[in-house]
Amino acid sequence: MIHRPASAAKRYTIKFGIDLAPDHPSTLHAIAAGKEIHEKTKGAVRVQVFPSSELGNDTHMLSEIRTGAIQMMAIGDNILATLVPNAAIDNIGFAFKDYQTAWNALDGEVGELVRKDIEKVGLHPMHRIWDEGFRETTSSHKVINSPADLAGFKIRVPPSPISLSLFKDLGAAAVTLNIAELYTALQTGVVDGQENPLSNIETQKFYEVQKYCALTNHMWVGYWVLMNGDFWSSMPSNYQAIVEEAFNKQALGQRTASKQLNESLQSKLEGQGMKFNTPDTAPFRAKLQQSGFYKEWQGKFGPQLWSALEKYTGTLA
Repeated sequence: MIHRPASAAKRYTIKFGIDLAPDHPSTLHAIAAGKEIHEKTKGAVRVQVFPSSELGNDTHMLSEIRTGAIQMMAIGDNILATLVPNAAIDNIGFAFKDYQTAWNALDGEVGELVRKDIEKVGLHPMHRIWDEGFRETTSSHKVINSPADLAGFKIRVPPSPISLSLFKDLGAAAVTLNIAELYTALQTGVVDGQENPLSNIETQKFYEVQKYCALTNHMWVGYWVLMNGDFWSSMPSNYQAIVEEAFNKQALGQRTASKQLNESLQSKLEGQGMKFNTPDTAPFRAKLQQSGFYKEWQGKFGPQLWSALEKYTGTLA
């Protein structure tokens, strides 16, 4: 009779899906985390990263990770919010003055509350959220420098309740469109402007049909790194610790790389002919306070989560 040594550990293969390109900082840092996990578990845990939506789009992958068909994914907070509404708390308009404030909130009390909600739907979130950057506002024909410049302005927003609410309360004529239809809509004048992180503005070539870009930083966007809850529970605690540590460590590098990428893209887009301005955000926040935007979303997110948010942002509602 052959006795297997106790150290002959069970092997785990993790399919990790992400909708970003192979050379995007998020993909590269996911690969780096996988390499570290493989080394530290002596090959017992293998992470296979599938970029560019190879395993399906975000909505499809969210369904797949819940059934266990895939084990991990990185998902935008706005898509996750379709399942976990409180995941949209970091999308509140003009909440965060800079990257560090957003990271502090999500590493602190705000993130702690959201992670508890994520766990309730059978998913295990890594502690540190990843960064996609701030969304900026572009226009074909005018500089956006104050809320008055948005009055009646035809702007496309993604099909997200918080985005639609934000721009309508700022006085814009906001319409929802799929991003695949957006270039043509800008080209033909169906809409006059749009809002996206600089990375999307560059890759979608919106600079060809938009002349001005206001660095409004009106909404911060994060990527949650999630694992199927049952798969997480099936791993021994020492492997769990290695996986968590590797992804949380890579999150710090990913954030720095994402911030640098967005900063470098401004120069690149200026080279493509876009003109940039940096508005004072205080009047935008004041307009949203007057309109009741913050009060409305405070009601939707509830007092506990809102109170946690305001510890980092200052009073909003």
